[in-house]
Amino acid sequence: MIKLDLSADPVELTAAMVDVPSVSGDEDALAGALHDALQVQAPHLETIRDGNVVLARTTGRRDTRVLLAGHLDTVPVADNLPSRRDGGLLYGCGTSDMKSGDAMIAHLAATVDDPAYELTCVFYDCEEVEAARNGLGRIERERPDWLRADLAVLAEPTGGAVEAGCQGTLRAVVTTAGRRAHSARSWLGSNAIHAAGEVLDRLNAYRPREVDIDGCVFREGLQAVRIAGGVAGNVVPDECAVTVNFRFAPDRTVGAAVEHVREVFDGLEVQVTDSAPGALPGLDAPAAAEFLAATGAQPVAKYGWTDVSRFAALGIPAINFGPGDPNLAHTRDEHVHIERITRCTSLLRRYLSRRAE
Repeated sequence: MIKLDLSADPVELTAAMVDVPSVSGDEDALAGALHDALQVQAPHLETIRDGNVVLARTTGRRDTRVLLAGHLDTVPVADNLPSRRDGGLLYGCGTSDMKSGDAMIAHLAATVDDPAYELTCVFYDCEEVEAARNGLGRIERERPDWLRADLAVLAEPTGGAVEAGCQGTLRAVVTTAGRRAHSARSWLGSNAIHAAGEVLDRLNAYRPREVDIDGCVFREGLQAVRIAGGVAGNVVPDECAVTVNFRFAPDRTVGAAVEHVREVFDGLEVQVTDSAPGALPGLDAPAAAEFLAATGAQPVAKYGWTDVSRFAALGIPAINFGPGDPNLAHTRDEHVHIERITRCTSLLRRYLSRRAE
């Protein structure tokens, strides 16, 4: 039986959680251990388990509620378990993304028994795979009252910085057409792969927009991420498909992002295959302003998409704040700086314990 000591040093708790493998879809053991630990070690919280999502919250009468969230799953293990220390670093699958953040939340949930705000903690499954399996999405549909808050803090790896909001993302396939022919008589055909040069020329000429929102500068990007075409080694191809990814600032809606991509590739066939909205920083919300004041953090834009978008869609300001390094996520030598676990936990404790003068 796996036992977690939530009152232990959060560095030790990180190592203990890392040593429980929890690849997406296989979070049962870790979710069970965390649920049992919270029930016993944090009796001041109402704690439930829904599938492999663990939910805990205070039920007092304070005016403001803060939600802390982290996903329990990791990408597949790459010969990087069990965890190991090397100087000031802790190595292992999930150390950075994002069990160090989970450990921070669980430790504070158990040891801050009289927070300045009503507190909700959400530990969810299947974030690293397709959105339809995301446990946070299921809770949003089936237990929406558990996600009500005035501020959401996701412990995504940020290197200890506050990364506000997030970019939206869109994928589309730009297709060029030709006419098939024998390659020995190429003048009888029209090469669709050659025609795709027009797509690449437009991408090379593209100049991304930079947008300052609440003091956070979001830089957009439009990139080719895949190209597919060709029939055989002796055939002039009649179709070529270039997949592009547009990372857009959160002042654009998905609809506006789609329109922009269609404008860039005007005259070409464009099919949108996937999209997700971004999230505005929301730093003018009182709870967010108090977080920045308590931590002394200088917020920056979040490059990439995270589940803060789900909270933004619900009208809840949300930020990313965690000890992991996003550049190390999913790597074979994934690790986290021990000092960052300690510092981030201390800063978040200061915020949760903050009292009005």
